[in-house]
Amino acid sequence: MLDEADIKKVLMVVAHPDDIDFGAAGTVARFTEAGAEVTYCLVTDGDAGGFDRAVDNGGMAALRRAEQTAAAKCVGVSDLRFLGYRDGAVEQTLGLRRDIARVIRQVRPDLVITSTPERNYARIGPSHPDHRAVGGATLDAVYPDARNPYAFPELLADEGLDAWTVREVWLTGGMTPNHYVDVTLTVDRKIAALRAHESQTSHIPDLDGMVKGMLSSHAAAAGLPEGSYAEAFQRVVTA
Repeated sequence: MLDEADIKKVLMVVAHPDDIDFGAAGTVARFTEAGAEVTYCLVTDGDAGGFDRAVDNGGMAALRRAEQTAAAKCVGVSDLRFLGYRDGAVEQTLGLRRDIARVIRQVRPDLVITSTPERNYARIGPSHPDHRAVGGATLDAVYPDARNPYAFPELLADEGLDAWTVREVWLTGGMTPNHYVDVTLTVDRKIAALRAHESQTSHIPDLDGMVKGMLSSHAAAAGLPEGSYAEAFQRVVTA
């Protein structure tokens, strides 16, 4: 398994703006503070989210891209890539696998973090069909697509993108986490990132309490001292 000190490049692949920040922004802040390069790959622009119907028909997508850009800045990330798929209609297709494999070969990360492709029966929120489709497509893009020079040969022939093997994948939102990251020192940056998604979080009466409650439960499961906060992942060795 990867030691955190060996993680120099991280690629986050998620369905919507704010998925990273709910699931892993505290961990992202830890990585960037340690000098790692982190790239965000957003499959959709989140145009089907939010509560303000006055900004439908294209306005929501632009707003959510801006919110995600501001949220990323809160945790030290400036490299964001939007694939432009339609929110609410993502499917685990060969085309999506190719598009994610392309980004993997471009970024060449040690670690990929994405959503679990499994349904969470204990907490339905992570089980949005877009999340599951992106998680499954990302795992397929990691293995076997990105590492196989014969998969999507146009990526090499037309774009010069050599094969790349990702060493590990961390999944968010699952029922069986096996890895916890202590984010006690970065929890405030995580909350700041979530507040940047004003169209999604401004209606939550106690965002701090909600986030810290969840992270406290993860910390307790990890055996961390009282008053700690942690983010939870299922760690999958892929090298």
